[in-house]
Amino acid sequence: TQVLRKSLQRGVVLSTGSFLVYEAHKLISGFAEVHASFKVEDVIEQADYLYGSGETEKLYRLLVQHKNSDDAELLWRLARSSRDLAQLGSTSAEEKRQLTYDSLEYAKKALEKNESNSAAHKWYGICLSDVGDYEGIKTKIGNSIIIKEHFQRAIELNPKDATTIHLIGIWCYSFAEMPWYQRKIAATLFATPPTSTFQEALRYFHMAEEADPNFYSKNLLFLGKTYLKLNNKKMALLWLTKAKEYPAQTEEDKQV
Repeated sequence: TQVLRKSLQRGVVLSTGSFLVYEAHKLISGFAEVHASFKVEDVIEQADYLYGSGETEKLYRLLVQHKNSDDAELLWRLARSSRDLAQLGSTSAEEKRQLTYDSLEYAKKALEKNESNSAAHKWYGICLSDVGDYEGIKTKIGNSIIIKEHFQRAIELNPKDATTIHLIGIWCYSFAEMPWYQRKIAATLFATPPTSTFQEALRYFHMAEEADPNFYSKNLLFLGKTYLKLNNKKMALLWLTKAKEYPAQTEEDKQV
């Protein structure tokens, strides 16, 4: 299906074996419970199926049962799932805050269990950035170098991960358009404040597209936005048109 294909493009490894389909169907139908005795591989297969199907709440309920796991693959998926649940419109402000902080703890634990796990670095960077939304612009800027370092480490471990390459592009774009008062804050936090340019951001957005063409509506959008910042309206029109025509499968796609 298109949903499963899109999840594969975003870097989620899915199994198409009959066991996965059968077990996931039982889970979705409410006929199966996940017990501690289940193999980690089985839970991960079920989790990836639910993620590809957009079953955010069911995925969280599956994974949160394993929050005390020592397996980094389970823990980074739980961090992602907690964050996804926090993003839902039906999630209250109090729950959103708690889930945001929980997701960072799960990602941190995943890194402690396996420092060589690319996805754990990626989701730690994402979740650390989210926590900054609650702790103010000073904390967010102060964490920015750490966030970028984790994204870069994720790419070193998995050079084909287009999503992480895109995230570094977003980091560059954000610093390139940073307003003067935020630059002043950055200057008080760092001897050499982090900076970037729209040209650098553009390079990463193109690298992401080369790694996995048409993988993400937001990457197309930011290619267009960055070309606008560089006053190249012809190229901006090209990429913004691609973003507009992207088949909307998620709420984010619709917003794009």
